[in-house]
Amino acid sequence: MKSFRDRICLVVSSAFGLGLLPVAPGSFGALLGVGMHLSIVRWVASGWQSVTLLVCFMSICILHFCLTPWAQKYWKESDPGHFVLDEVAGYLVVPLVVRDGRLWLIAGVGFLLFRVFDIIKLPGARYIDRNWHGAWGVLLDDIVSGLYAAALVWGLVLWNT
Repeated sequence: MKSFRDRICLVVSSAFGLGLLPVAPGSFGALLGVGMHLSIVRWVASGWQSVTLLVCFMSICILHFCLTPWAQKYWKESDPGHFVLDEVAGYLVVPLVVRDGRLWLIAGVGFLLFRVFDIIKLPGARYIDRNWHGAWGVLLDDIVSGLYAAALVWGLVLWNT
């Protein structure tokens, strides 16, 4: 039987259960980041959106570092597939870097590119994934993939203006 602490850690580390889905847990988990992004754009005054996104990103990263040891022990893996806070943080890099442009382009294309880059592991992300261990390794490959996605989305935004 799971303790109350395990249940709370499970809910948070799986992005409220999105990462527990049997197919593509990382993609579903990253949707929490998309939801946070869209909620901030909808409900936060434009002058505060960047700060709010940064606070959300930093909060997810802190939770990631706090929960990585628990997740590794719970799932008995060094990078558990159902532990998706790294995917949430990785996606949030896109709207942090690309602030101007059509929302559908930033959120939709940014999400798709982030997931593709996170799955295929381009140089930098691949090196981190293979050689860095622990919380830093689990998180940083996703942040690098988010930076690749953000760069491409930024280029698409410039091309469409």
